[in-house]
Parts: sequence; C-alpha cells; structure tokens
Amino acid sequence: MSLERQVRAKLAGKRNPEQEKEAQEWIETILGQKFPPGETFEEALKDGIVLCKLMNKIKPGSVPKINTSGPSFKMMENINLFQKALKDYGVADVDVFQTVDLWEMKDIAQVTTTLFALGRETYRHPEWTGPYLGPKPAEENKREFDEETLAAGKTVIGLQAGSNKGATQAGQNIGAGRKIIIGK
Repeated sequence: MSLERQVRAKLAGKRNPEQEKEAQEWIETILGQKFPPGETFEEALKDGIVLCKLMNKIKPGSVPKINTSGPSFKMMENINLFQKALKDYGVADVDVFQTVDLWEMKDIAQVTTTLFALGRETYRHPEWTGPYLGPKPAEENKREFDEETLAAGKTVIGLQAGSNKGATQAGQNIGAGRKIIIGK
C-alpha cells in the first residue's frame, strides 16, 4: 500500500459519521435547503459555496462575494473567505481546518471539527437566534473565599497527595500469569 493511501485510510478512520450527519442537518436547517441528492457530505461542502452561505446566515454580510462558478482557484477562494469569516466571528485559529483538508478531501474530520467549533461559537453571540451545534461552552465561574475558608483549605490533605485509605493492589491480576516451564 502506498504511503498516500495509508495516510488517507488513517484520516478516514478519524471520521465520525454521526457528527457529520449532525453537522449536515444543522447546516440544512439554517440554510433551509437539503444537500443535493447523491452528494456526500464532503462533496457538498468542497466548493465552499454552502459554507459561505452558512456563514452569511449566521452573520449577515460576513462573506461579501461568493464565487458560484469559475476555475478551481475561485472555488478555493470561497473556502478561504469562509475561514476568514470564521476567525472574524470568534472561532479560534486552532479550530479552523486548512483549505486542502476540504479541497483535496485530506482531513474531513477536521472540517467537521471546525463546523462544531462554529456551532459552539454561536452560543456566545446573543444576536444568533437559530439552532446551535454541539455543547454549550463553559462560562467563567469565579469564586471569592474569605481568609478563614482559605486557611481551612490549607490544612486538608487531598487524596492526590498520596493517601489511599489502606487500599492495596494485593490479589489483583491483570493479564496472563507468568508461566514457568520446568525441564526445558
């Protein structure tokens, strides 16, 4: 098997069909239209048109010009415009897929991860009233303790400090036992 084929097989193993289905349904709900019949998840997203329309629904005007036809580089430009709009919306740079991940279908799992990152980011925008994708991000839960409480906490020895309350590993068998063969 060639190296490229091995890499493709490994990346395909990272894909999660349930997450892709969830992301596709989220996109279809927001856009109000289904993906074209017979097209896979990645084929429907490849030219970036659907992604740009999605971004414009979430934040109107975030992608000013969507290329609907033309040579390959024009379609790749759609993906780049979507990525810029994502970052402007607040999606972290580390969550944004690389253009080749989608255009050359090298890492569709990363594209799905990016869509979930966008879905999480919509929670932080009160102006967004549409559906959400993925779990709600945690919010800061700052606590204030008085001096007495802080002092009391310093006298407690936490379980991470090594106390196991008398627990041992006696009698624990993990895996096959050691076999001793006499006479060989």
